[in-house]
Amino acid sequence: MPKEGNAQSGARNVLGGRLQTCSEDPKTGFYRDGCCHTGPNDQGKHLVCVVMTDEFLAFSKEQGNDLSTPIPQYNFPGLNDGDQWCLCALRWVEAFRAGKAPKLKLAATHEMMLQLVPLDILKGYSL
Repeated sequence: MPKEGNAQSGARNVLGGRLQTCSEDPKTGFYRDGCCHTGPNDQGKHLVCVVMTDEFLAFSKEQGNDLSTPIPQYNFPGLNDGDQWCLCALRWVEAFRAGKAPKLKLAATHEMMLQLVPLDILKGYSL
């Protein structure tokens, strides 16, 4: 039986298909398995597979979440422009409302994101 957070767990993406890998380098996801899975311990709901931009990284830092600085004790490499990453759902919504939302990969974005944002809006930010 697949473990929680494993790419074979049967999780679905916002398009209704199997959740695809977001990034292996850097290794992303709450479970650091490369996928935007979620579970009971993922309070931030790391659901959205995005491609980082310098603009978004600056915005996130201004909001109190510095995604650029490595934090080795949490296995966090620090992110750069162009890196793909499983972002917290509410951070993406906040950036969307501020006009600074990064592009995303629909096939690698967890279906639970549809509880917060309609598919039509997500498609507008699709790579």
